[in-house]
Amino acid sequence: MRSTFDKLARILTMEREQGCPDRVVIGGLGKLLPFWIKEAQSAAQSSELSELVRTIATLLEGYGQQDRAARAQTVARALEALSRAQQLSSSAPPASEGPVQVSSRPPEPQGDAQAALSTSSPAASLDRPVTTLRGVSATYARRLERLNIRTVRDLLFHLPRRYDDYSRLKRIDELRYGEEVTLVGTVWDTKTRQARNGLHITTCIVADNSGTIEVTWFNQPYLASRLRPGREIVLSGKVEEYLGRLTFQSPTWEPLEREQLHTGRLVPVYPLTEGLSDRWLRRLIKTTLDGYVSQVVDPLPAYLRNQERLPDLAAALRAVHFPRNQEEIAQARRRLCFEEFLLVQLGVLRKRHAWRSRHGMAAPPNPAVEQFFAALPFRLTAAQERAWRQISADLAQATPMSRLLQGDVGSGKTVVAVAAMLQVVASGQQAALMAPTEILATQHFDTICRLIGELTLPRDGGREEPVRVALLTGSLRAREKAEVREAIAAGEVDIVVGTHALIQEGVQFHQLGLVIVDEQHRFGVQQRTSLRQKGEGDLVPHLLVMTATPIPRTLALTIYGDLDLSVIDELPPNRQRVITHLIAPRERERAYQFVRAQVDKGHQAFIICPLIEETDKMEAKAATEEYERLQEEVFPDLRLALLHGRMKADEKDAIMEAFRNGEYDVLVSTAVVEVGIDVPNATVMLIEGANRFGLAQLHQFRGRVGRGDAQSYCLLISDSAAQEAMDRLAIVARTHDGFALAEEDLRLRGPGEFFGTRQSGLPDLKVATLSDGRILEDARRVARTIFESDPDLAQPAHAALRERVSSFWSEEAEPN
Repeated sequence: MRSTFDKLARILTMEREQGCPDRVVIGGLGKLLPFWIKEAQSAAQSSELSELVRTIATLLEGYGQQDRAARAQTVARALEALSRAQQLSSSAPPASEGPVQVSSRPPEPQGDAQAALSTSSPAASLDRPVTTLRGVSATYARRLERLNIRTVRDLLFHLPRRYDDYSRLKRIDELRYGEEVTLVGTVWDTKTRQARNGLHITTCIVADNSGTIEVTWFNQPYLASRLRPGREIVLSGKVEEYLGRLTFQSPTWEPLEREQLHTGRLVPVYPLTEGLSDRWLRRLIKTTLDGYVSQVVDPLPAYLRNQERLPDLAAALRAVHFPRNQEEIAQARRRLCFEEFLLVQLGVLRKRHAWRSRHGMAAPPNPAVEQFFAALPFRLTAAQERAWRQISADLAQATPMSRLLQGDVGSGKTVVAVAAMLQVVASGQQAALMAPTEILATQHFDTICRLIGELTLPRDGGREEPVRVALLTGSLRAREKAEVREAIAAGEVDIVVGTHALIQEGVQFHQLGLVIVDEQHRFGVQQRTSLRQKGEGDLVPHLLVMTATPIPRTLALTIYGDLDLSVIDELPPNRQRVITHLIAPRERERAYQFVRAQVDKGHQAFIICPLIEETDKMEAKAATEEYERLQEEVFPDLRLALLHGRMKADEKDAIMEAFRNGEYDVLVSTAVVEVGIDVPNATVMLIEGANRFGLAQLHQFRGRVGRGDAQSYCLLISDSAAQEAMDRLAIVARTHDGFALAEEDLRLRGPGEFFGTRQSGLPDLKVATLSDGRILEDARRVARTIFESDPDLAQPAHAALRERVSSFWSEEAEPN
């Protein structure tokens, strides 16, 4: 109903702005008025609205015969009446009395809407298949399924990816090349001809009182029978130019007398697939919305909507699909974002509660850890000390620790992790560290053995014995694996370092007290859970998650909301900064010369190939071609190796191990270069196509060098000379704080793919993005309040919310 009044109000406003010439509508307002009266009366929801429609009709009757001064008075009075009508048709309460109403338009099931309902009743299920909607055949249902639309509910929540603004009406003589506009005109003439190539070309001449314009459509010959001379239509599209004249090519159009879905408004543009058109899907969603949106159950209780000033879900869905203005989009989107973030936060709080309600094994502080710190050849930084105090205090409690240890490249996380393992081992328990690859597991094993050195711990009977460390990986021979497993089960191993082999069926721990997961975003949820379950009986081991990937705060709150956070945000004083240079594409030869100079000094180098997003296969092919070019044309006398994602894990490990051992001078690689790989002799990181990577990822690459005593360098070669690309790379060159870069990356690129939410156990977010930080903070605050008073969501007001939380979280993400 509101759209009927809005349409006339827009026309009258334009009429007033142009001095009331009665030319905004072809033929004058008198020609439009009968259509408008019929539409407005049929949609009027009350006798008061019907009376206002008659009042407006009476005011405008004879408008064309009035002089301009009288018309101005008529328009003013009509707009005043329209304003009252718009208020009456709105059910939005005042701001002080309830939630913000984004759209108060009642459902208007007319014509197509009734068709969409088909055999539905008021209690019809939103979970019925889309084939029950009229016009959706089995063929169209298969196409919709490619968009994950299987049910009526899926269709209602298939949201626009953007909007085209066709809300500004213009006269033909006001059109400018390149503008996206809407105009109202009358068809003068329509012809269809067939070109030599078989293409059907339909040409239509459309006129208003200011001029004419030629409109062309291709391969739509049926339009000739629909666009008959004299028909008034609304056109929306981009103004083109042909042979010096302005034209429209394939614009959207609708009859003037119908409610505009495709023209004259903010038009939603949906994700599509082959075989579906914008118009068809838009019309289907509109009729489905009219017929079914009132059946959507709002999971947010009324008190919460009022408190947070949020519209109800049905109003938000109407507004997000067919908004009247940008404000409606913003309000609707805020509501949908808030709901998603609230569901995420309630889920992670539930996971945290489930974890902390179980029993663990306390491991009180032990003098052996202080001996370990005293024997180190360096002092801990203040950030390491802070993180260690937090972790040590957690380990001393019988409540299982669940903590994320986040530290930039080279910040010293491993030392803190070893101290945690020693505190647990000193209490007679075992510790396990799981790494994503064999080479990282081996590197951790070597580092732990080197750091612990000759440290001994008192055993039963008071004997001092060395700390026993074992490595368990998939590449060990069967006999070696069996021996390690037996030692673990017998309690003859204190610290176990391994890969996925740690969670295999045959591995039983004697008394597992601490699980450490390194670079946890690279493990599936079930893998982490399996290692936790290696505890003895009902006792749950402490959990410490480590990552060197700087995580923006919004992302940490979303994915790791169930973990306490410790951050090591300070580098050791002796850590050298990697000097970073931007290299223009034309200076690539200089970069190659620099690599050769470093190799001549006895050092090694990484060369990262450009990111190719299509497929791993294409990326591997491109990397292989680049490797062959470099070996044959650039570095024929150097020893080059190739690493890419299509290689098997053991093959990649073997190449990295050989590179670390100095068997190759240059490693040519795709983005699979492992996080944390330690090659102290590597001093150059050359990144081709650096503009294609995120800032945080470039920082991770840079962290692969600078691990030895020699000065190291990172060379960023952009394959784009655009200023925007160079400005982004300049941020990396001047910023060495990984956390600052991660936040900047999030701001510049949006959420991107820092990890991949599925692996993190986080459901897909359809509306919210990780740049919606303020909404996330609001949702987190509300989730905590709800959880503190009603952790099981058992209160009647939370019944719908409880059901929505359960359905939102996938089986993979259920609390463990």
